[in-house]
Amino acid sequence: MADIIRVVLADDHVFVRDGIKSLLKNEPNIEVVGEAADGIETLEVVINKQPDLLIVDIRMPHLNGIEVVEKLREQNQLVKIIILTMYESEEYVLKSIKAGADGYLLKGSSKEEFLKALHAVTQGGKYFSGDVSAILIKQVLYNNFNDDLRQSLNDEVIITKREKEILRLLLSGKGNKEIAETLSISKRTAEVHRFNLMKKLKVKNLMELSNKATEYSLVQIKTDNISQF
Repeated sequence: MADIIRVVLADDHVFVRDGIKSLLKNEPNIEVVGEAADGIETLEVVINKQPDLLIVDIRMPHLNGIEVVEKLREQNQLVKIIILTMYESEEYVLKSIKAGADGYLLKGSSKEEFLKALHAVTQGGKYFSGDVSAILIKQVLYNNFNDDLRQSLNDEVIITKREKEILRLLLSGKGNKEIAETLSISKRTAEVHRFNLMKKLKVKNLMELSNKATEYSLVQIKTDNISQF
């Protein structure tokens, strides 16, 4: 039997917490073990319950969700954390990730995406909804990502220089033929590199590839010269 994922919900609106509990009630390996309505209470519940996962809103009384994440990381709490919020501003997204959040989801996400994010994060990965990924990709494109964050994520996935070139071109919208022409290789070679890259990153399509590249900050794209690092 799979291990139970123990979850704490933190949101100042009780109907939001009730909605999440309703969504999770038929999931056999997930158990909500605690709830909190403000930031200070969230810290207390997490410390007392020691859950596997904290799902927390940004806007809460006393301490907001980002401050909660910062304080938990300062205390070396190992709980995985997903920000679940209605806000998709670049400022909130980047502050949440730099504070130590493992995922960022919008409250309009589907049940399928919510559960996918929950399992991805509790298994040690990162997860950002599609709209949030677009913000992070922009940061990668313009090389604005925090250097320490980039390095910590990049250490988890090792790809070759050629694979980085392929990845960067794919993220720029290039097809196999265009990649081959840009790198002066055969189309077949480009296809092989693309296949190997996607296999190494355990993705099945370009959307997942974009998410994974964003998750690990694998490339830095210079708009004036796409072949530079």
